[in-house]
Amino acid sequence: MISISTQTIFTKAFSDQKPGTSGLRKKVSVFQQPHYLENFVQSIFDSISPPKGATLTLGGDGRFYNREAIQIILKMAAANGFGCVLVGQGGILSTPAASCIIRKYKTFGGIILSASHNPGGIDGDFGIKYNTENGGPAPEKITEAIFEKSKTIQSYKIIEAPDVPLDTIGETDLAGMKVQVIDAVADYAKLMESLFDFDAIKDLLASGFRMKFDAMHAVTGPYAKAIFIDRLGAPADSVMNAIPLPDFGNGHPDPNLTYAHELVEILYGDNAPDFGAASDGDGDRNMILGKRFFVTPSDSLALIAANAKMVKGYSKGIAGVARSMPTSGAVDMVAKSLDIPCYETPTGWKFFGNLMDADKVTLCGEESFGTGSNHVREKDGLWAVLFWLNILAIKRQSVEQIVKRHWLQFGRNVYSRHDYEDLPLDAANSVIDHLREQFGSLKGKKLGSYTVKDCDDFSYTDPIDGSVSTKQGLRVLFNDGSRIVFRLSGTGTAGTTLRIYLEAFEPDTSKHDLDAQILLAEMIQIALALTELKARTGRDTPTVIT
Repeated sequence: MISISTQTIFTKAFSDQKPGTSGLRKKVSVFQQPHYLENFVQSIFDSISPPKGATLTLGGDGRFYNREAIQIILKMAAANGFGCVLVGQGGILSTPAASCIIRKYKTFGGIILSASHNPGGIDGDFGIKYNTENGGPAPEKITEAIFEKSKTIQSYKIIEAPDVPLDTIGETDLAGMKVQVIDAVADYAKLMESLFDFDAIKDLLASGFRMKFDAMHAVTGPYAKAIFIDRLGAPADSVMNAIPLPDFGNGHPDPNLTYAHELVEILYGDNAPDFGAASDGDGDRNMILGKRFFVTPSDSLALIAANAKMVKGYSKGIAGVARSMPTSGAVDMVAKSLDIPCYETPTGWKFFGNLMDADKVTLCGEESFGTGSNHVREKDGLWAVLFWLNILAIKRQSVEQIVKRHWLQFGRNVYSRHDYEDLPLDAANSVIDHLREQFGSLKGKKLGSYTVKDCDDFSYTDPIDGSVSTKQGLRVLFNDGSRIVFRLSGTGTAGTTLRIYLEAFEPDTSKHDLDAQILLAEMIQIALALTELKARTGRDTPTVIT
């Protein structure tokens, strides 16, 4: 047994520990301040009131400060009466794997260390969030309680003890608390094997079908190697950038056309493989590519829903679907054809959890490259990739063929998101305020070839618990069903990101081959005019277009 002593450390509250869409995210240097991490962790423990002897799940995406934070949290968990902590080997757990562990072993929730798709390294971002016993992100009533506690906290409890070894699977006793270092991949891989037809995917990969998965030097590298190479027999070079690095190889672990440019160049280059995919920092997002073909996340969700019955884990059908409000209505068309409900929620995975717990939905997704199902309570990047591989293994068509045949059946929801990253907060707020001021006069107004049907600030009443979420995104809705949505992102740490979402339904099959930016060109100009974006921010072009 490691010798220990318990300490109560007096501290002063920080005013900036309000969790965002997915936990508390700040620069590494902020978390390295004396007492900063400790204050927030104690605020979590005080807010959730774990029973004595409870088990906690703990792990992160391996970014800079991950290991140091885990040691602090372990020592605080011991001081706060936890009986056991399940921690991923090397301090690693992808976010969906953490949700899997929480649910499988029925732990008293878990602490996940991640800033998701944000840059890592000593000058990058760090994040921490609490997931509840269902495996999903804490609902707003808990995050609000954590924030309120953080504003008044005066002390925290911690064990003074040597660091716990994290690299070898096994158990360590820490002040009577068991620290169990577990295989970070095994339970998650077993879950995937129960949902998908691994034999069919093996046959596909053995037939000459070529894939390339980009782990972006982030958490999914070990998971991808264990599943795609070891279990499914893909060639060793099918997984690239597979070693998790604290700075993600000095890259930006956001799986989109801009930041996953290495993969994009391969899939659009000579001798391109048949299928490409990427995941983000903590493994909950995905990007799907065919040979010289990009699948929008909105279309990906719709395709998965439309083909769910052919996949083992969903063969009995799906109860319903849900999408975030900014996500295109492509999945709505599928839900209508299947005669199942479709829910529209604010951005943030926590809003899907209630629906899944109540068996209202089976599949859900966001346009921000997040897709998932009720197998866990987080979005799941590798799950989405395996779902696509399973569909491809059965249909034996190309990615492009599958998508275009889907459009033939349901029509195409032409969709794009324009991100203006790292805007000064006052400039971003100026854009939103200016837009909101126009709402009283916009209804019925003709803007180019579009006529405004309505405009609003999206609000949501949870059908399960009755909670209300307001100011979730400004919407300009047109008579033909097209729309523009404006929203400030809650996931960044530097400046503010303004997201502009553009959607137009296109039933004309002769236009299905046209680029989304061409089809949406007029709407893009309307959005820029409404916001006076260039004048108010100085920006000529988006940072990222998806």
